[in-house]
Amino acid sequence: MAKIFYSMAGEGRGHAVRVRTLVEQLKSQHQFVLFASDQAYDFLAKFYSSSVTGDVRLVRIPGLRFHYTAGQLDLMKTLYAGAEYAWYDLGPLVRGFSERIEAEQPDLAIVDFEPALPRAANTMGLPWISLDHQQVLLSYDFSTLPADLQRYAWLMSHAVRWYSTSPTRTVASSFFTPPLKPGFEYVDQIGPLLRQEVSNAEVSCEPFILSYLRAETPRSVVDQFVGCGLPVKIYGLGEQAPFENITFHPLAESTFVGDLASCQALISAAGNQLLGEASFLGKPILAIPELSHHEQLINAHFVKQMGAGEWVGLEELTQSDIVQFLSRSEAYRRPEWRYRPEANGTPTAMSIIEQELANSAIQSQNGSLVGSW
Repeated sequence: MAKIFYSMAGEGRGHAVRVRTLVEQLKSQHQFVLFASDQAYDFLAKFYSSSVTGDVRLVRIPGLRFHYTAGQLDLMKTLYAGAEYAWYDLGPLVRGFSERIEAEQPDLAIVDFEPALPRAANTMGLPWISLDHQQVLLSYDFSTLPADLQRYAWLMSHAVRWYSTSPTRTVASSFFTPPLKPGFEYVDQIGPLLRQEVSNAEVSCEPFILSYLRAETPRSVVDQFVGCGLPVKIYGLGEQAPFENITFHPLAESTFVGDLASCQALISAAGNQLLGEASFLGKPILAIPELSHHEQLINAHFVKQMGAGEWVGLEELTQSDIVQFLSRSEAYRRPEWRYRPEANGTPTAMSIIEQELANSAIQSQNGSLVGSW
């Protein structure tokens, strides 16, 4: 049994869902110490303990997150907060990780877009896997995207390099798989990391819309669902009183997956994880990315290019957009997509982790690793 350190970004649920998917598959063979901040920590705390013993331990760390003003992503405030984090928090966090590595002697680290554990792992000689969605910004050929999104990907590729300094292995997880750029052939391209609840779900088509919205979503967006012709189940905004044809639901995993598998269509924020789950289940998708959130815009463009659905900017969404999408939605239903090899990246990710653990054991026997737990 190996010990694995696993750190992640705290923004949204996608990072934490990916992490939990792999941990649930591997925790019977290995021990995990999970490091998370903000929303990721809150999500994982429902499943894992913060005690000093156990097969899965959860530790809260400081982290970066997006900041909003008047319900819209505030890039300047987000960048300022990032600079503060790099100045005040990053150094002590790296030192803390280094001390933990020395004390606990893990066999491997896995990182989902978190900058401190990679630096500590490199300092301590611990092999580590970069496994996230953000690697697509560095390694994928985005020549089919609009010029402004290509420029954004180029700019953010420098941030991705800063986050993931010298990984032992690089894995990019995404529901879209365009060619790799020249020079990035070493990157493993895999599909979204799907939970067993999703991969084993029985798909049906019941007359309601499922929507997942960020907590900062303006009420004016919710109003556009009124009178669209179908009941709408909204997750992400917390429990509220029903409104016209709209009901609001708490984020209970089993309930959400059941609704995703049985809805007629998904109209949702354009996060990679949820879009990957919906495309695996063959659901028609209307992605509604924030117009200032370029990663969501990239995801939305690939939804359309793949023939999985359509997109419209969150701030521009109208009732007419929803009604027209629903009138065309059957053209986007793809029940056969769950059988594509690239539809579910979980088995490949597990295989990569086991390969790196085996390599780590060999290096440890040769005396080149910090130790084995």
